Amino acid sequence: MAKRDYYEILGVDKNVSDEELKKAYRKMARQHHPDLHTGDEQKKTAEERFKEVNEAYEILSDQEKRKRYDMFGHAGAQQGSGFEGFGGQAGGFGDVFNDIFEDFFGGQRGGSRVERGNDLQYNLELSFEEAVYGKDAKLKIPRWETCGDCKGTGAKSAASIKTCPSCKGAGQLRFQQGFFSVSRPCGQCDGAGQIVTEPCPTCQGRQRVYRERTIAVHIPAGIESGMRLRLSNEGEHGPNAGPPGDLYVAISVKPHPVFQRKGMDILCDVPVNFITATLGGKIEVPTLKGDTVIKILAGTQHDKIMRLKGLGVPSLKGNQTGDQLYIIKVQIPTKLTARQKELLTEFAKESGMVMEADGDGFFDKMKTFFE
Repeated sequence: MAKRDYYEILGVDKNVSDEELKKAYRKMARQHHPDLHTGDEQKKTAEERFKEVNEAYEILSDQEKRKRYDMFGHAGAQQGSGFEGFGGQAGGFGDVFNDIFEDFFGGQRGGSRVERGNDLQYNLELSFEEAVYGKDAKLKIPRWETCGDCKGTGAKSAASIKTCPSCKGAGQLRFQQGFFSVSRPCGQCDGAGQIVTEPCPTCQGRQRVYRERTIAVHIPAGIESGMRLRLSNEGEHGPNAGPPGDLYVAISVKPHPVFQRKGMDILCDVPVNFITATLGGKIEVPTLKGDTVIKILAGTQHDKIMRLKGLGVPSLKGNQTGDQLYIIKVQIPTKLTARQKELLTEFAKESGMVMEADGDGFFDKMKTFFE
């Protein structure tokens, strides 16, 4: 039976780069790996395909063999070398093959696996004022840290660390599966290649200790609810003296009884009696920096917005500040004395605002308009 084209086997064209060739090989090797198939017939077919894929990559990953294959086909590729199977691959083939086994079986290449620590999150509630102007806070963070006494080894002393008798320090045990061998982490040392005979009395061999740390953090002015601050390397320390994760400070801002925030502006409803709104005057209003006086112009309407520049929220970038906005709420009296009613009635008559019940009032005029 004639051999299939190597490029066709790996699903690539003749102009494929070395990196693309490696990716294609890894994909096909995973797809046809015998251990991922069940049943004698499926395993047999997978073994044949797996061998075919490895042979194709062994030739095409070698520049000289690939050049001869492109010129003379299968006969040219085998000149002076022959296919070496799975034990004697040259160049980078063995590295790629080992990477695939690690993907399948979680294997290690000896030694304890250093892992990054977990990220942590601290929920920090701020007052309205603290969010606007910022603050320096001290946070108490409980976390796992590398044991300072054993430096993360988990051992009482260096003499307490012995080579694992099962894997002889390799961290792996090799098993025969079919016509090739598979490496898996050693169960006695968990892939570390070493065992601890006397654990550290401080961490009890856990390599880490649980402690509460006080961490200083600067809350920038202008921060809002929903934002997070990242403090690098302030999370938990990783196993086997691994690097620490990060600490995220999640911000929530308590509502203010008087003020509201809209972007960089601060809003506030201001009640104004209808006399002041009509005739004008001055009123005292609150700001985050204390009370101040603003002028109400005569004829000010309900919901008119008045602005005080620069009394809002600072930008997080620090180059500008929002404004303080006052929304005028004209207050209408609900209880009037007889004299007050009399005066308002006279005012209304003088200004033409009262519609007499027996005269040509508004609705009478409307009826006339539509006749």
